[in-house]
Amino acid sequence: MFATAKIGRSLSKAAYKEEEEQLRTALLEAQIAIRERNIPVYLIIAGMEGAGKGGVVNTLDEWLDARGVNVYAFWEESDEEKMRPRAWRFWRAMPRRGEIGVFFGGWYLHPIEERFSGSWDDADLDQCLRGIRELERMLIHDDAIIVKCWYHFSEEVQRKKLKALARSDRSRWKMLPKKSKFSEEYQRFEEVADRVVRSTDIGRAPWHIIEATDHRYRDMTTGRILLREMESALSEAPHPERRVDDSPSNTPTDMLPNAPEARITLLDRIDLEQTIERDDYRRRLAELQAELNDLTWRAYAKKLSTVLVFEGVDAAGKGGAIRRVTQAVDSRLREVISIAAPTDEEKAHHYLWRFWRKVPRAGRMTVFDRSWYGRVLVERVEGFTSQANWARAFLEINDFEHQLTSSGVIVQKFWLQISKDEQLARFKARENTSYKQYKITDEDWRNRERWDDYRDAVNEMLARTSASHAPWNLIAGNDKRFARIQVLETVTKALRTALKARD
Repeated sequence: MFATAKIGRSLSKAAYKEEEEQLRTALLEAQIAIRERNIPVYLIIAGMEGAGKGGVVNTLDEWLDARGVNVYAFWEESDEEKMRPRAWRFWRAMPRRGEIGVFFGGWYLHPIEERFSGSWDDADLDQCLRGIRELERMLIHDDAIIVKCWYHFSEEVQRKKLKALARSDRSRWKMLPKKSKFSEEYQRFEEVADRVVRSTDIGRAPWHIIEATDHRYRDMTTGRILLREMESALSEAPHPERRVDDSPSNTPTDMLPNAPEARITLLDRIDLEQTIERDDYRRRLAELQAELNDLTWRAYAKKLSTVLVFEGVDAAGKGGAIRRVTQAVDSRLREVISIAAPTDEEKAHHYLWRFWRKVPRAGRMTVFDRSWYGRVLVERVEGFTSQANWARAFLEINDFEHQLTSSGVIVQKFWLQISKDEQLARFKARENTSYKQYKITDEDWRNRERWDDYRDAVNEMLARTSASHAPWNLIAGNDKRFARIQVLETVTKALRTALKARD
């Protein structure tokens, strides 16, 4: 993979000067066009120690408009980062649409270090690389440009460069907070790097292997690659504006026989007539809330995080169910996130960005009142996104939740369901109660008219995103008290099980 980076390519000072002005002008023009088209650019800078990766970025800083470029070095994890899934640190650094994010090492440095040190075997590495490929595909589908540059040279060249760097009092390499042993085992490092680069050399995000023997050749080649990738993306036809129409997209239900018994759904199987007596409710509520309080403190001590997702039809009682959970949890241990239409800042990023930012620290609980499932529910039904986008979101959501649970986060998802008649009764009650009138809007009535469309979307969501590690819990909500107890029983059971596994 690296043979072409050991042949002694170079660029004279005169040739460099001759090309530089034209390249700088073209890069700035492309950067402006990228900004106007709202295309995010990810530039990953990785490679051998001593290859001058910092020098490359310094040159690009001179050539590009710095106002649209952000540089990130992923060295030691901060305390905040150590308390969350590893991907959290990268999602926080994702560039806005129209900006360029420069990532030293990016999401590749950690797997290389782990395999090189022997902490991981090949199976561990391959599993991580599969996740990286999925991440990059997801970003590409979100119209991102991913430019991956790997800087390489021969062992002899590296030895000479590092020797020179060690003699220099101004060497940035000597000032790095934590130098690895990569340079001491050239062959071993090259073998690991070769496996990583080959496994992640995908069509729309290929690796560019750049010889780093000569700094002028290295920098000029990097600039030309970045320019080519931006111009290539700009030459493609702009994606059409998000469609806005009222025609529901096809669902699996459309392919079923027309007979009612052939179209029974998961929601139809919920027994909405289940109830609980008031006295039994009060007793059970007190028991469960006391247990939940104890469990959340134990989870805090064990650094065990919890994510609870609440979705449901309008007026199903999500708010009341959430309050019965949060009443039992110390306010220092939990946060409730109410999801509304995305802000301009959130629209400037991938739709999962705003949810990654809210992933709880180890030992804490985050409750989402509405969530990332809006992509496959309201955005789908109302036509706010294309069919390609919402269809792809099932895989993206499953991957997101897998990353949470594989890092030890408890994920429990609740769908609160009520009958259409019960919803109508609650809507009317809200209209007739002054302190509840804020809860009912014209949008609620519009959503009610599309009851069947939402039902189909919900059933596909349940079928495609419920997993043993992140299950959907279907809650019968006609009796609010019964629904609250169901939720509390599910949360306490999940915490008990997870804590037992930690003991």
